[in-house]
Amino acid sequence: MNYKSLFHTALLLISSPARAWEEIRLEEDRRTVFTAFVYPMIGLCGLSVFIGSLLLKGWSGPESFQYAMTQCCAVAVSLFGGYFLAAYLINALRVRLFMQDDDINLARQFAGYAMVVPFLLQIIIGVLPDFNIIAMLLQFYIVYVVWEGSRSLMEVEEKDRLRFTVISSILLIVCPAVIQLLFNKLTLLLN
Repeated sequence: MNYKSLFHTALLLISSPARAWEEIRLEEDRRTVFTAFVYPMIGLCGLSVFIGSLLLKGWSGPESFQYAMTQCCAVAVSLFGGYFLAAYLINALRVRLFMQDDDINLARQFAGYAMVVPFLLQIIIGVLPDFNIIAMLLQFYIVYVVWEGSRSLMEVEEKDRLRFTVISSILLIVCPAVIQLLFNKLTLLLN
C-alpha cells in the first residue's frame, strides 16, 4: 500500500476537489479505488477508533479491550457497508432519475473518493472524540466535494447537478450512520 499516494489523494480532494477529480477521471481501472483508497482509509479509521477507545477506557482489563474492538468493528462495518450501499443507490439514482448508463464501477469510484470527508473526520474523532460537534458541521464539506465530482467524473448535466449533489451527499452521510446505528443496536441486543 502506497500511503504517500493515499494521503496525497485525500489532501487533494479536500484542498482542491476539482483538480483531484480530474486526476481521478484519468485512472484506467475504476476498481483501484478499493485497494488504493477505500480499504486503507477504513483500516485507518478502525485503527484510530481502536486507539482512541483504549485511551478513553484505559488498559484496565479485558472489558476495555472488548469495548475498543467493538467500537473499531462498528466503525469498519458502517463505513464498509455504507460505502457499498451508497454506491449502489447512487448508481440506481443515475439510471432512474438522470437517465445515464448503468455503471456500478463508476458509482463505486465516485462514492469511494467522495467519502474522503467522513473518512478523515472519523480518523480525527477516533482519537479526539471531543471534536464530535465540530465534525458534524465539517461533514457537510462533502457537498462541495460531490459537487465538483458530479461534473468531472459523473458527467451529470448542469441542470441536474444540484439535485444529484444534494441526494448523493445525503446518501454518503446517512448510509454509514444508519449502518453504524443498526450495528450498535444489534451489538447491545446480542450482548
